[in-house]
Amino acid sequence: MATPYVTDESGKYIAATQRPDGTWRKPRRVKEGYVPQEEVPVYENKYVKFFKNKPGLPPGLSASDAEPPHQLKIPGCADNDTAGLSKSVKRNLKRKEKRKQQQQQQELEENEVDVASLADAVENVTISQGGAHSFKVAVAEDSPAVEKAKKIKNMRKKLRQVEELQQKVDSGEIKQPTQDQLEKLARAAALRDELEQLERHS
Repeated sequence: MATPYVTDESGKYIAATQRPDGTWRKPRRVKEGYVPQEEVPVYENKYVKFFKNKPGLPPGLSASDAEPPHQLKIPGCADNDTAGLSKSVKRNLKRKEKRKQQQQQQELEENEVDVASLADAVENVTISQGGAHSFKVAVAEDSPAVEKAKKIKNMRKKLRQVEELQQKVDSGEIKQPTQDQLEKLARAAALRDELEQLERHS
C-alpha cells in the first residue's frame, strides 16, 4: 500500500489519517528522498539475484532438446521401481513377497481341507420321500476329522511363528531373545515331528 503524500508550499508531508477507534493521526512532515519502511525493497544479495534471473537451461539448449528421451528397457537391467533401492531394502522386499506366497499357499491348503469336509457333508445329505430335506451331516464340530484338521492348522501356525522368530534371531533383528522366545525355538523339532505324525494319520 503506497503512502499518500501531500505537497504544498511548505513541503512534502503525509496527510492526517483516521485510526480505527475514530481518533486522528497528525500529519507528518517528510524530507525529500524519504522512503517509508513498508516501501523499502527487500534486500537481495548478488547470489539470490543471480539464481532468480538464471535461465533453467544452459545457453544454446532449446526446451525441445532438453526433454528426456523415452527410456527403453535394457535386457538384464534391474526394473525401474527397484533400481534405486539398497541391497537390504531389496532383500526385505523379497522376504515379504516370499511370506505372501507362503500365506497364500497355506490358505489354499486350508481351503482344500474345508472343501473335503463339505464334500463329505454333501455326500451324507438325504432327501426324504415327502419332499422335506433332512440333513445327516457326518462331519460335526466334535468329529475326529475336523479336530485333526484344526490341530494340523494350529501346528502349522505355531511352526510358522517359530520359523519367523528364528529368521529374526538369525538376521539380528532380535539381539537378545527372551526366555519365552528361547523356549519356542527349542520346541521347533518337537512341533515338526508332531505335525508329521498328524499328517500321516489324517
